[in-house]
Amino acid sequence: SSASVAVGCVKATDDGIQSPSMAESHLPGVDPDAFKAALGRWASGITVVTAAGPDGPVGLTVSAFSSLSLHPPLVLVCIGHASWTHDLVTQAPGFGVHILATDQEEVSNTFAFSREDRFKDLPWEGGHHGVPMLEGAHARLVCERHQVVEAGDHSVLIGRVLQADVTDGDPLMWWKGGYRHLAE
Repeated sequence: SSASVAVGCVKATDDGIQSPSMAESHLPGVDPDAFKAALGRWASGITVVTAAGPDGPVGLTVSAFSSLSLHPPLVLVCIGHASWTHDLVTQAPGFGVHILATDQEEVSNTFAFSREDRFKDLPWEGGHHGVPMLEGAHARLVCERHQVVEAGDHSVLIGRVLQADVTDGDPLMWWKGGYRHLAE
């Protein structure tokens, strides 16, 4: 059993997992289809998040990624509770974030849809905490788990960045339900 303490509107436990403790609104929520349509208008990069699982490397495609803080260097990724990788990634001591390059649609699809060995035929190396780091990404971040915050049907995984590698080129983008490429 983990100890917990209430902090503002968030309940923090000693295992680093937090959940909101505020009352829910009585106002009706937006229609899910309208919500998806509105958020589909937000262009975003595509990332693959990886971690070392007990039976080998695991990973998933994530578009909900953001920088959070410069001091300390923090990023966040949102992982759906329904993902079979959810517990493996959110409970791992570290994780990798790969900002995909414009030529990595197949990598994105592999980590979004395949449940087979997602790392088969992909070159990768081990980073801090045994995090599998894919080669060929536009940028790569090695993170250690800083905090996990529960929010609706997702967990917000916050990581402290230990290492950052970047390459030249353009990122792979997602907009209105499809891959896009930057135009100059």
